[in-house]
Amino acid sequence: MSQVDSEEQDALTGVLAHGAFARALEQEVSEGTAAGRYGSLALVDMDRFMDLNQTHGHDVGDEVLRALARKLRESATDQGTVYRYAGDEFMVLLPGVEKERAFLLMEGIRKACECAHSLRAANRAVSLPLPVSVGIACWPDDGQKAQDVVRKACDALFRAKAAGANRVVLAREERMVTKTSHYTRGQLERLGQLAAKEGVGEAVLLREALDDLLRKYAS
Repeated sequence: MSQVDSEEQDALTGVLAHGAFARALEQEVSEGTAAGRYGSLALVDMDRFMDLNQTHGHDVGDEVLRALARKLRESATDQGTVYRYAGDEFMVLLPGVEKERAFLLMEGIRKACECAHSLRAANRAVSLPLPVSVGIACWPDDGQKAQDVVRKACDALFRAKAAGANRVVLAREERMVTKTSHYTRGQLERLGQLAAKEGVGEAVLLREALDDLLRKYAS
């Protein structure tokens, strides 16, 4: 491996590092937006990683991160590239993958991570799940600049954590936010659950509901 490659690789997990991610995302979003090509970004964060470190020790925590990196790389290798973003956060860059397909891919990974994984650290064997929360954003719909796509993925991850963690959440289309202001929290939660079940964005279902109302009153 060349010196340049080793500098771009995360020493702990073996996946590509933050610097390589920033360059790749900038190029993919810029070129994809100009050419009218879709792409998605998934921000993956371990749930309760600090508690895991405190309970089992940092050696086990490090092995958990390595196991999660392997799982992401094995599951996404045909469609995207995995990067360690920071601490227990990973980015999965999915050029050419629309948001709904990205949701299905990451939901499959999330379910696989829920299962207990056999790990060995500090000369002892442990069996632990790898619960994760995921926020997904797509270009050009959620942003036409790299920083906007990252921001929207971070916002989706925040909503995943706020809703109880261990789930995948799609970025919210900002132009639809004002149209949801008259919905109750319970209605919006059911909308999100239905969107997850159908594998589509919340805004897609909301648009369909609004279109149905418009057709009803226009007829």
